[in-house]
Amino acid sequence: MPRRTLRIATCQFSETFEPRRNAAMIRRYIAAAADRGADMVHFHEGALSGYGEKAASADYDWPGLRVAAESVLAEVKRRRVWVVLGSSHPLTSPHKPHNSLYLISPQGRIVDRYDKRFLTHADLACYSPGSRCVTFRLNGIACGLLICYDLRFPELYGELYRRGVQVVFQSFHNGRMDGPGIHEHIMRQTLQAHAGIHGMWISAANSSAYYSRWPGVFITPDGRIAVSLRRNHAGIMVNTVDPSETFYDAGSCFRDLALSGATHNGRRVSDRRSEDRRSL
Repeated sequence: MPRRTLRIATCQFSETFEPRRNAAMIRRYIAAAADRGADMVHFHEGALSGYGEKAASADYDWPGLRVAAESVLAEVKRRRVWVVLGSSHPLTSPHKPHNSLYLISPQGRIVDRYDKRFLTHADLACYSPGSRCVTFRLNGIACGLLICYDLRFPELYGELYRRGVQVVFQSFHNGRMDGPGIHEHIMRQTLQAHAGIHGMWISAANSSAYYSRWPGVFITPDGRIAVSLRRNHAGIMVNTVDPSETFYDAGSCFRDLALSGATHNGRRVSDRRSEDRRSL
């Protein structure tokens, strides 16, 4: 039986608020990734539409976004790869758009959509939050989708772990910042912790729009950054997920127990509280 692997192309570039221009860049990356044997091509948050208020307003170029999306779907069908693509997703008034990831099949069809569930206060001013987890299988490997601020909520990674997810595609937009800041010290490190705690690969795609506070990275299940792109530079990297590989995982023997509510070996939160009441 052939070994199951998954080749992931993680891409970054400086997007604009002109969807047709973004689509031209996205199509070039899809072609380059396909030429390098990628199974999946992963893009950052808002890669097609741009990110934030300008990409979610009523006067945004929504017809142009549709045309741009159709051109990307045609390229995907031509190249026969999977794609995870960040974009605003329009909703009818009075509802706000979603901040979404499109899951696109090699047939050039959008087969699912993940809407960012945890929104910052700035996000809430222009986007509607999503409400569901999205998982899928690719080459027999369970995968899941997350977006940026979701990383502040370990419960989401626990949910993916319980669903058997081995690979997370998480898209970010920490670009167009006003200079260095806290994101440089917490974003990759938090992702590394989630990967190591839950034994997952994470493809983290970030915008390279200046000033980008960190570059796209590929993280292995032991929490190590295996490969990194260059900050503030457009680029692509292709990495291979091989579930047969063994990685350091000090907590694997007790992780299911902890996720079930135990606070230490064999003890659940409810058991401890009962004991506390008896000791009063």
